[in-house]
Amino acid sequence: MQRRRFLSIAGASLAVAGLPAHHLAARSRTWRWRGIALGARAELRLVHEDEAAAEAVIERAVAELRRLEATFSLYDPNSALSRLNRDGHLPAPPFELLEVLAEARRVHALTAGAFDVTVQPLWQLYRAHFATGIETPPEAGAIAAALARTGMDAVDFDSRAVTLGRPGMALTLNGIAQGAIADRLALVLQEAGIVDTLIDTGEIRALGHRPDGRPWQVGLADPQGGSPRPVALEKGAIATSSPAGTLFEPTGRFHHLIDPRTGYPAAAGPAQVSVQADSAMRADAVSTALALRPEAEMPGPARLGVERVWIVAHA
Repeated sequence: MQRRRFLSIAGASLAVAGLPAHHLAARSRTWRWRGIALGARAELRLVHEDEAAAEAVIERAVAELRRLEATFSLYDPNSALSRLNRDGHLPAPPFELLEVLAEARRVHALTAGAFDVTVQPLWQLYRAHFATGIETPPEAGAIAAALARTGMDAVDFDSRAVTLGRPGMALTLNGIAQGAIADRLALVLQEAGIVDTLIDTGEIRALGHRPDGRPWQVGLADPQGGSPRPVALEKGAIATSSPAGTLFEPTGRFHHLIDPRTGYPAAAGPAQVSVQADSAMRADAVSTALALRPEAEMPGPARLGVERVWIVAHA
């Protein structure tokens, strides 16, 4: 499979090129950590006058990031999500998992089902099918069988347990967990007294300003190959979704944005959607939903609980 990244911190590549993971560097009292979160590169930037204090705060944030990975990872067999998918039942679920599932249900309702975390059986089908080198799509019967194992109506959760109500069901939180982690890290940093920070977990969350008092700068990639679009971000979040984000095969016809109504990758949606919202979790989920369906089929930003939407049509 092929993955692409659609958000960047403006100027980050020049400032931190060559730094190893977990290395901190001071640039005009901006302190940076770079590493991996949920299998993708991540970065924290915060403004602080004291090196030792900044390092202690970043260590606290990274510890929280690792704790959340142990909840949301699909690749850690001992994560809460992996255990839920394996057993169909998870007693005493972590609060953060319940919070994400509640938001997933809200966005599912707001988008008439376009955002659906139960499409994991379909994702697994496409991944396994194209991994064999076959160039034609899975048979319609296989897609229908996987589709029968989906449905938010079969996901039941409260503080006692999360239960998947159909045999063979599984969840993917890839369209919401990165944003949820960014929100949680912002809270951890705020509790530590940080007022100026930029968090990149694949989706971006900002607080305050750069050391020079100007807003943080986020670059939205141009799927047609042009220069990234700069966006000033003083607080809140930006998330981006695109069919090209993860491809199952080289032509790009089969990708990770699977329509839960049909079981097939979305064919009529835009090339890229970016969403700005107060919450990175909400921006993450809404951008995924908007990338699945034509804009005319979806509610406007206000009804979706977001501030701005950038949509790039296919060339």
